Amino acid sequence: MRKIVFLTIALFAGINTYAQKVSHTFALGDTAFLLDNKPLQIISGEMHCYRIPRAYWRDRILKAKAMGLNTIATYIFWNMHEPVEGQFDFTGNNDIAEFVRIAKEEGMWVIMRPSPYACAEWEFGGYPWWLLKDKTLKVRSKDPKFLQAYHDYVIQLGKKLRPLLITHGGNILMFQIENEYGSYSNDKEYLDINRKLFREAGFDGTLFTCDGPSQLPAGYLPGYLPAVNGLDNPKEVKALINKYHDGKGPYYIAEWYPGWFDSWGSGHNISNLKEDAGKLDTVLANGISINLYMFHGGTTRGFMNGANMSRNDPYSPQTSSYDYDAPLDEAGNTTPKYFKFREIIQKHLAPGEKLPPVPANNKTIAIKNIKLTGRALLFANLPTPVTSDKPLSFEDLNQGYGFVLYRTKLKEATNGLLKIKELRDFATVYINGKRVAVLDRHVKQDSVQLDQVPANSTLDILVENNGRINYGSYLTDNRQGITEKVTLGGAEINGWVMYKFPFTRVPALKYSGIHDQSEPALFKGTFNLTKTGDTYLDLSGFGKGFVFLNGHNLGKYWYVGPQQTLYVPASWLKKGVNEIVVFDELKGGHTIISALNKPILNTVVKEQ
Repeated sequence: MRKIVFLTIALFAGINTYAQKVSHTFALGDTAFLLDNKPLQIISGEMHCYRIPRAYWRDRILKAKAMGLNTIATYIFWNMHEPVEGQFDFTGNNDIAEFVRIAKEEGMWVIMRPSPYACAEWEFGGYPWWLLKDKTLKVRSKDPKFLQAYHDYVIQLGKKLRPLLITHGGNILMFQIENEYGSYSNDKEYLDINRKLFREAGFDGTLFTCDGPSQLPAGYLPGYLPAVNGLDNPKEVKALINKYHDGKGPYYIAEWYPGWFDSWGSGHNISNLKEDAGKLDTVLANGISINLYMFHGGTTRGFMNGANMSRNDPYSPQTSSYDYDAPLDEAGNTTPKYFKFREIIQKHLAPGEKLPPVPANNKTIAIKNIKLTGRALLFANLPTPVTSDKPLSFEDLNQGYGFVLYRTKLKEATNGLLKIKELRDFATVYINGKRVAVLDRHVKQDSVQLDQVPANSTLDILVENNGRINYGSYLTDNRQGITEKVTLGGAEINGWVMYKFPFTRVPALKYSGIHDQSEPALFKGTFNLTKTGDTYLDLSGFGKGFVFLNGHNLGKYWYVGPQQTLYVPASWLKKGVNEIVVFDELKGGHTIISALNKPILNTVVKEQ
């Protein structure tokens, strides 16, 4: 096996210099992948272009190469490419084809994971929210309405990526069918429909599936390589793949986890570096191909974080930071894990072979006391409303993300329990402009006792989509907002006025001076820079919300942690004047904000 490893790395080193100039063949051998009929041990790392500023794509790929990787694996998120039904976007940070081309220019292979379902701690697992506008449509199924939307998207994706397949002179080695389907169901006919759609879209190269060890029997498609996730014992990997692949390989761990993601209110996950290094060493020594999930996580920007939920575990949304304790940290800096893994991979190179130098990390800056001089109260900047007797979900309001303000009049003086049935996911409740409760699906809090409420009072409920579920059986139950009804003292409340705040861009609002008030508000300021660098906005004194900087949505913050900073890439800053807008739904009176030269990712605060 060691000879195969040496041959693979030596071959990879030679390929780097001419990968763009020659055509290659790729096939499945009985024990190894075959590149130009010679064994190729894939040493891959996962990165998602959507989580990395476009200006840094090449830097991250070069750092992958310098650690000893020869392949980049990546998901494709449908909801980024078709944010509105029938309107496709492959530009800017969504230019997946350009990401693949840069990898080719740097002599790197690519494994593509384009299934419309991705999981990946991403909003709705990558599905576009508009699929939920039809209550009867069922995602991840043979529902004809779902399959038609799926088909239309995959055809567009094929136009972009087919020329980049190795079968057409490109650097994409393989495509994944579905994603960990065995964790969800066991319908082989549905899996085969996936295969047929990929073929129709022009993906004529090698296809594979991937599942956890216990899920693989349900998730594999006979005749196609069943890669395994989360397993790193070589004997077990080989035995499992042999069992479901006619007694042969190749042997591929499609997801190996030298780190893990974070969820709001829980600590920052850190893996055991010594144990990870030993496992990687053993896998490589046994000639098994592997994909590190994640090599570099980056940041989940905007409102694209997902959430987990099961019958035994409560709804749990994930942080904007996708640092993952990966070899490259959230900002793309090399870590001790990076250099230890590089050392392990170097061990398995052919004699005399060396890895390229490691690119330098980006410079960082700190910015003190940015003044927030303008404040725009949310309730004083209400858009045109939508009226309905019953409260409408986000989807019924034709809105995917952000916030909706639900307003009604309580005609009579009242006491009683105010309850929101099926709140999705976080709400602040106001009586006549005064906040009386914070409700949170995560802690199963959906009601508040109201006492001595006078007649003709205004009831406001500001509801936030905290991230649709991205994994498990609740994937199909993902409508947002007030999805059922509101009752007071057991009686249903009707007659609602709803105001939509999708915050897809910086809103044009009326700003005034700053003073302390608990009403949700946006705080705006400007600052000047003579030099730029990566930095981290310190939100530890704020409540819950999001930040726009120079028009870029940096992601969400929440005082509960563990994430207390938001990463700002240097490429999103400007020499001269920069503008920042902070939305806070829980705390007011903000007059300054600062940026640090390092992140805070492990500070948990008890919910108040």
